[in-house]
Amino acid sequence: MVQALHHLVAKWVALLSMNTLDTIEVELTVELGSVVLPIHHLLRMGRGAVIELDATETDPLKLYANSTLIADCEVKVDDGRLSVQVTQKVQRRH
Repeated sequence: MVQALHHLVAKWVALLSMNTLDTIEVELTVELGSVVLPIHHLLRMGRGAVIELDATETDPLKLYANSTLIADCEVKVDDGRLSVQVTQKVQRRH
């Protein structure tokens, strides 16, 4: 009886956890590259300004989840729609 009750509670907790995970949203950001500029350069920029980044066309893009780097990826274009394909997960540091 106790074992059956434990099994039932474990299933309920697992179901509750999955339902809870379904409600959590994660913000994904893809970074092409970066640059540090003096503020006066930024203030002088107008339409058509070109900003040179620290990356080349062959460098992997960086994928962040809630500002935490999680993977390298590359751009894919399908019928004019952009997407990214994960090429390598980033190892977490402890």
